[in-house]
Amino acid sequence: MKLGVLERRLAAILAADVVGYSRLIGLDEEGTLARLKAIRSGLIDRKIAEHHGRIVKTTGDGILVEFHSVVDALRCANEVQADMAERNAAVPAERRIEWRIGINVGDIVVEDGDILGDGVNIAARLEGIAEPGGICVSARVQEYAAGKLDNVAFADLGEQRLHNIASPVRVYRVSEGVASRVSLPLPDKPSIAVLSFTNMSGDPEQEFFAEGIAEDIITVLSKSRSLFVIARNSSFTYKDTTVSVRDIGRELGVRYVLEGSVRKSGNRVRATAQLIEAATGRHLWAERYDRELTDIFAVQDEITASVTAAIQPAVDRSERERAARKAPESLDAWESYHRGMWHFANIEAAENAKARCFFQRAIELDPRFARADAALALTYLNEITLFSPDRRTANIPLALEHAGNAIKIDVADATAHAALARALWMSGLHAESLAEADLAVRLDPNSAVAHGAQGGARLWGGQPREAITPLQTAIRLSPFDPLVPLWSHFVARAHYWAEDYAASIAAARQLRHSFPQFRQPYNTLIAALGQTGQVDEAQIVMDDAIERFGVGFRRYMALPLDELRELRSADREHLIRGFRKAGLVE
Repeated sequence: MKLGVLERRLAAILAADVVGYSRLIGLDEEGTLARLKAIRSGLIDRKIAEHHGRIVKTTGDGILVEFHSVVDALRCANEVQADMAERNAAVPAERRIEWRIGINVGDIVVEDGDILGDGVNIAARLEGIAEPGGICVSARVQEYAAGKLDNVAFADLGEQRLHNIASPVRVYRVSEGVASRVSLPLPDKPSIAVLSFTNMSGDPEQEFFAEGIAEDIITVLSKSRSLFVIARNSSFTYKDTTVSVRDIGRELGVRYVLEGSVRKSGNRVRATAQLIEAATGRHLWAERYDRELTDIFAVQDEITASVTAAIQPAVDRSERERAARKAPESLDAWESYHRGMWHFANIEAAENAKARCFFQRAIELDPRFARADAALALTYLNEITLFSPDRRTANIPLALEHAGNAIKIDVADATAHAALARALWMSGLHAESLAEADLAVRLDPNSAVAHGAQGGARLWGGQPREAITPLQTAIRLSPFDPLVPLWSHFVARAHYWAEDYAASIAAARQLRHSFPQFRQPYNTLIAALGQTGQVDEAQIVMDDAIERFGVGFRRYMALPLDELRELRSADREHLIRGFRKAGLVE
């Protein structure tokens, strides 16, 4: 006996069945079978043939069809359901023949004319969750078909657990949508549309609260110089429609879409928000907020602040990943900048050097690119702080130069003012540094770099207690920022200079555990342990530091003021007292 070879292929599978078939047969067996036969021959079989489908098998109330094209399968389903709606208009509700349809695209196995496999099973399960007269499709169908059919929209139903299917399946409901609009090109910087938040409360009076949050988010985001934000009059036109996120992105010419919902129950309100990459449907960030509704405007402001603070870091991460996937020679100025930020995020000397090269290239491609100049300044400062302290004399003038260039190009760029503030405190110019840092925060209250600069300027300028809040704000705004180790070290040092040695030890220990190759917290930890009499542990930390960084580490325990100009004499003596109590300096 010769065994046959199984045929496998990719196909679009349509599964359909009649809603309430047994009930209809019970009401009128002959009449139902006659009407169903007429519908099959006069509509369904004809539409399948028109759209190049192959009927695999039928049952009394169901049909399984294979298509080579996802678009053909979806067009066939839409036309069938539209025709059935017209046929049923004059029929009593209890006697209507209505179909559920599910469509999936996947790998199938062909055996004796039948088709098998998960691709078929998922189509059948999608049909089972569709509404009477409705169509449900998988995410792959939505991805292939979006934008290719006029007047068709997709409503995202989220991931669904389907019976006997191992993994959740993202499901979309198909419906008629707004007429397809002309696609707009993407601008030369990240672009975002904020949709009107959906009021899930069932209370029309809460509509203003839902719209108010979205409108406030648009207002705050519009202040960002690195984002192209669509005005509310355009993004709110999609309210109460089922247009897919991909189509919204295409029609508005944006890369990112923010959508959300608000639900009020009693004296509590729950808001959700999610940031989506329009072209792929990929979720970049999502959060839920549960609040007591004691002051509706205060809650609205709080949710707005939380959402807007999260968006910029999420967009930046996405832009860096996108730039990292492209060949270096194909990058334009903006992409070169983000490729540099991708390397900059990796706390290593070699990565810092690569980042510098990309920032320099961005400036060559666009000499008016302020953010690239500001980022270039940060690479010189990071090289001193994190990798090569002996580069101070050469690097600080370069950092001052490039931060100054960025401000000349764009006086309102918060990152440029933050970079200048850092270069100034490292030059010992504390009053000037604090003024620049405060200006950076005023220019962009959602900038983590600005708050970090403000905390650093206060710390090195003799205001350790006042430094802690902006430093913690910086970490909260951008928890994955490459400057987090530096900000965390500043927090530990601020507690030390504020004579809260227990808090300093806790912060320095955590930082040493998270970033063991970062040398700065070792000094602070040793001094704080000395102040609290924990001499043995201080010696252990010292031995660990020498093993990691070499015997030259001892030199950093008492650098002269002319080398470490940001260190005020009183603060330096405070550190040395801790080292002495630890028994590690004379």
